[in-house]
Amino acid sequence: MATLKGSPYNDVQRGRGGQAGPPAAAQAAAAIDLTGYWVSVVTEDWRYRMVIPAKGDHPSVPLNAEGVRVAAAWDPDKDTAAGEQCKAYGAAGVMRMPGRLHIAWNDPNTLRIDTEAGMQTRLLHFGGSLSGEPTWQGYSAAEWEPAGGRGGRGARGPYSQSGGRGPALGGGDLKVVTTRMRPGYLQPNGVPYSQDTVLTEYFNRSIEPNGDSWLILISIVQDPQNLNGRFFRSTHFKKLPDGAAWKPTPCRTS
Repeated sequence: MATLKGSPYNDVQRGRGGQAGPPAAAQAAAAIDLTGYWVSVVTEDWRYRMVIPAKGDHPSVPLNAEGVRVAAAWDPDKDTAAGEQCKAYGAAGVMRMPGRLHIAWNDPNTLRIDTEAGMQTRLLHFGGSLSGEPTWQGYSAAEWEPAGGRGGRGARGPYSQSGGRGPALGGGDLKVVTTRMRPGYLQPNGVPYSQDTVLTEYFNRSIEPNGDSWLILISIVQDPQNLNGRFFRSTHFKKLPDGAAWKPTPCRTS
């Protein structure tokens, strides 16, 4: 198929002189803008997120026998004594905590997420290689997905807070795969995930007819040690005008 000389598409793809240029940095190539301050809107699992549930209260989590056993043995005082108050604030749990996020570029190929709850920092790496010991936040490998990247769903699909009415902002999703996490909790009442867990997340934005801007996070947890199958959750955040309400709080077990 013929292409037009001087096309911006050609310039981006080939660079000057018709040669393929270096790939754009992730910040410059961003499919959507996720930066800014966001506050969680707890419309799912209110009683499991706004308060710490009782031991053994985990009906929506597909735990296997080992997962049930570990959850039944949860002892918050033991976690505190061991200096592990942040077990519920690891990558597979912290995004469900009520509170605010601050998202900004740490460098042109690393997106940073700071959480108000637990004072955690997630670094989403575009490129680079896995390294270091397991941590609460693990190692997150990120990539932009174009609209329709998952089966042609497009950037809107089921993600709009108002049932699909709001147009998506930008042209796709941010996909993040996190591994090398320390064992932690999917819920703050000791519902476990292991060091073998793989967390896959899709970040998307939409804007509603009233002008509200939303960040929608779909997460998929896979843990052969504690779960019978994949565990799906959706979490919603609303854009804030600034960080005036930002008030970080440390990890807690009760």
